[in-house]
Amino acid sequence: MTTTQPTQPALHAAALYTAAAQALASVLPTALPVTAQLHAGPRDGAAFGGPGEVAAASFVGQLSADVAVQVDASLLAGAEEFDAGPVSIADVLRPSLEAATAVLGVGVLSGAADASAEALLADGETVLFRLEAAGAPAGWFALRLRDNGGAATHRAPASPGADRSSAARLGRINNVEMALTVEIGRTRMSVRDVLNLEPGAVVELDRSAGAPADVLLNGRLIAHGEVVVMDQDYGIRITEILDVAEGLN
Repeated sequence: MTTTQPTQPALHAAALYTAAAQALASVLPTALPVTAQLHAGPRDGAAFGGPGEVAAASFVGQLSADVAVQVDASLLAGAEEFDAGPVSIADVLRPSLEAATAVLGVGVLSGAADASAEALLADGETVLFRLEAAGAPAGWFALRLRDNGGAATHRAPASPGADRSSAARLGRINNVEMALTVEIGRTRMSVRDVLNLEPGAVVELDRSAGAPADVLLNGRLIAHGEVVVMDQDYGIRITEILDVAEGLN
């Protein structure tokens, strides 16, 4: 009798799925610790149609993916403060998706429509994880790896000696919309404080006046610059371009 052993690419992909799920679970803002368990059972509404808002996104990089997460809102810290205000549960879950896709390497994370999450669950190539808190269901996480052409894949990332050049791969995302953001500072606030903001309120940032502003591409730091005024409009004069390693710090 012969047995079939998993190929190296398949093992690599399995490790990526698990690492992504664990990274997501570790940063979920829940009152109880959350663990991610691989789900191998049926994908019916009873298992993945529970309460909670869905946050979905697409990740484009050397290794691309579609991701979605749903968490029972009652388990989120400060959930009683969420309503139709400026902060949604999807906003709160966004950092968890960023942590999950960071496992895949450098890339750009963009939002996705709710319909994309439904299609993701229905796709047989999607790997599903049950999220549990204190042994009870807490939600789910879905991840589907795909190549840069859009098809689902279980292949390992291409090696530096691949026959297709980096320029050719990057050409596939020439038409992807990206948001360029200038950030003059950050601060940490509780949801309660955010909802209590009123006109005239002052929010203290984490850097001094005159310090360089950060330039971010889809949330990733790529440069530093100084704010200028040009014909009554604000602008940014780039003073430093960061390489990939610096932008990840």
